[in-house]
Amino acid sequence: MSLDSSQSNTMSDAEQQTRIALAACYRLAAYYRLTDLIYTHITARVPGEEGHFLINPYGWRWEEITASSLVKINVDGHKVDDSPEQVNPAGFTIHSAIHGASHDAAWVMHTHTRAGVAVSSLESGLETRLNQIALQFHERVSYHEYEGIALNLAERERIVASLGRNPALILRNHGLLTTGASAAEMFNNMFYLERACELQVAVRSTGQAVRLVPEDVARHVARQYDQTIHEDGDLKLEWAAHLRTLDALDPSYKD
Repeated sequence: MSLDSSQSNTMSDAEQQTRIALAACYRLAAYYRLTDLIYTHITARVPGEEGHFLINPYGWRWEEITASSLVKINVDGHKVDDSPEQVNPAGFTIHSAIHGASHDAAWVMHTHTRAGVAVSSLESGLETRLNQIALQFHERVSYHEYEGIALNLAERERIVASLGRNPALILRNHGLLTTGASAAEMFNNMFYLERACELQVAVRSTGQAVRLVPEDVARHVARQYDQTIHEDGDLKLEWAAHLRTLDALDPSYKD
């Protein structure tokens, strides 16, 4: 299904751009092997439409997602457009909690990767002082205890409380979640959270003694990351690099 002229005329330019960026996130997640077949989601708030969000059509592989295939839903996960595709309301439970509670969290990504689930199942969680990549999450990652498959809407308040003001949440025995004010910020957070988990699994698998970064240095580096990523514009450069990779592979995500 292409984003043809008739569809384009019925939606704002802001929505079109959000659809393209969200489709890019799905394709990039597939490219970097962050998918769980047809499960888990990446969602975005529709600009200018209170309580409306975009989500993947249920049953589609992430490699197949396009801008026009995304489905518009409300805070309860029910369709509000005429898309013929189905959605998974239960899969939106976690996302709706965060979208509804924080205006800054316009973008939310949730994964069930091998390394992410592994770290979520460790009592230690993410060891943020283990290496330079993990240090960007020092004192910036939260935890939520496992309550079962996220079907209970009452859990939403507890998820929000667990996340607090951090951009990353580790769902115990479950997986990873990141948020952002933009597609670039959300995807950047997940890209490096996943990398931090992969490195932790690799380091710990050696069985050797581990040297942790001192606490004062860890806090210093975390502040450095905030400056380089947000103040110096590295976030935009990284996102542009991701999009160039995607455009070289298959630009059909924009359709």
